[in-house]
Amino acid sequence: MERKRISSGTEWESKVGYSRAVQKGSQVHVSGTTATSDAGDIVGKDDAYEQTKKALQNIEDALRETDTSLEDVVRTRMFVTDIDEWEAIGEAHGEVFRDVRPATSMVEVNRLIDPELLVEIEAVAIISE
Repeated sequence: MERKRISSGTEWESKVGYSRAVQKGSQVHVSGTTATSDAGDIVGKDDAYEQTKKALQNIEDALRETDTSLEDVVRTRMFVTDIDEWEAIGEAHGEVFRDVRPATSMVEVNRLIDPELLVEIEAVAIISE
């Protein structure tokens, strides 16, 4: 079974030893994704809603490289630095996945890799036959 790796092109992938996404068979697993621009800048500083929207857009971009889409997502995991922001984060997630309704988790963590990051999201998609 072929393994396809999707790269975002950041220096961190080779340093840490990960891929933006990995497709094996009908499954696509997207690594923890944050609200960063192509230039590596954080989008939506101090705004959990905007960071969630950007992280989901980055996930969508990775999925597109495997010929899948957000409609194929069956699981998301959201790591947030302030669970009190759950409504704003949930609203952004709901706007994207309202009809898809993947299984999901939202977990508060002490911090993410950069103190300005408020949200990190993982996703799993299944390629339709």
